[in-house]
Amino acid sequence: MPQREYYVDRLRSVMVALVILHHTAITYGAIGGWFWREVEPSGSPSGILLMLFCTTNQAYFMGLFFLLAGYFTPASLERKGNARFIGDRFLRLGLPLLAFILILGPLTSGIVNYAQGDGFWPAIRSIYQHKEIINGPLWFAQALLIFSLGYCAWRASFGAPLAERLRAQTPIPAGRWWLVSAAGVGAVALAIRQFVPVGVNVFGLQLGYFAGYVFLFAVGIAAWRHDWLAQLNWKQARPWIVTLLIAWPSLPVGIAVAHALHRGTNSGAPGGLSFEAIFYALWEPFVAWGLIAAWLLVFRERMNQPSAVWSWLNRRAYAVYIIHPPVLVSIALLLHNWAAPALIKFGVVGLLACAATWLIADPLVRLPGVRSVV
Repeated sequence: MPQREYYVDRLRSVMVALVILHHTAITYGAIGGWFWREVEPSGSPSGILLMLFCTTNQAYFMGLFFLLAGYFTPASLERKGNARFIGDRFLRLGLPLLAFILILGPLTSGIVNYAQGDGFWPAIRSIYQHKEIINGPLWFAQALLIFSLGYCAWRASFGAPLAERLRAQTPIPAGRWWLVSAAGVGAVALAIRQFVPVGVNVFGLQLGYFAGYVFLFAVGIAAWRHDWLAQLNWKQARPWIVTLLIAWPSLPVGIAVAHALHRGTNSGAPGGLSFEAIFYALWEPFVAWGLIAAWLLVFRERMNQPSAVWSWLNRRAYAVYIIHPPVLVSIALLLHNWAAPALIKFGVVGLLACAATWLIADPLVRLPGVRSVV
């Protein structure tokens, strides 16, 4: 295995592209929050397919981001020390979050407001006057900053001193622990959702999904400590891939039932202890573990060698994640009058948004002040 884990950087770039496609799907009929929605969620075939796409993504892809972020956290803390690590986190996470709240979020809302005929500047003024905080996809940076500071505080209070916790290869936990963790994450998610239902934000964070995010961030830290990513193999992942293949097809039925019960409203998963709420909370980790393992194994085996193209994409991926909302929304609005099926527009707009955002990110990461942040 090469000294540098190229596949991890490439997997993050692919997940960033998937984030753009996820938000494009919401634009054209999937359930979820986004700046601009051209097609409302419905029980149409395209609506069902896009909902299935987004719900599958939601089950694992942000959790995979947190796992990969956790994987790099211990080495960064060991190398930089507490003060420099915290400063770096505020620079790399806090500053983009602040930039989105102050500039990119209002900009995107203003673009939508202008397209709807209500003017660009009135939206901007209203956001500032009402002190409205729009963190958009930078909720991830907000959450990761909290997780990173929490890990730093835990190490300072209870963990081993810096430079005394080195990597030591130990076996990946047995399959029964995968099962216990999936059931536990589902149960904790269900408990949280009794107080904070899916779709409800608390300080810009959907806490209903955070059971999986916290767990996978911790798994990423442990994976670095014990060198689990290098040890992961298909034999260990196979039971969870089989579980994925069994559990995943049940989702379209769940979507159809939920649509019938809630009449196509954008209500997300039902709350309480209804059958649908229990099913959804457990469905997510039982699907996620197999998908995450499969992505890691495929990329480690097939995408772990140097590449100039991938290096270019990887270097710009974080900037792409930050700036994609106004780019995607602008492209979707420019093609608003194009009379094409929702699935066709989803594909075309999604691909254009990916290409355009990476191209726009290219000069940004070359700017002296910006390149030290993104």
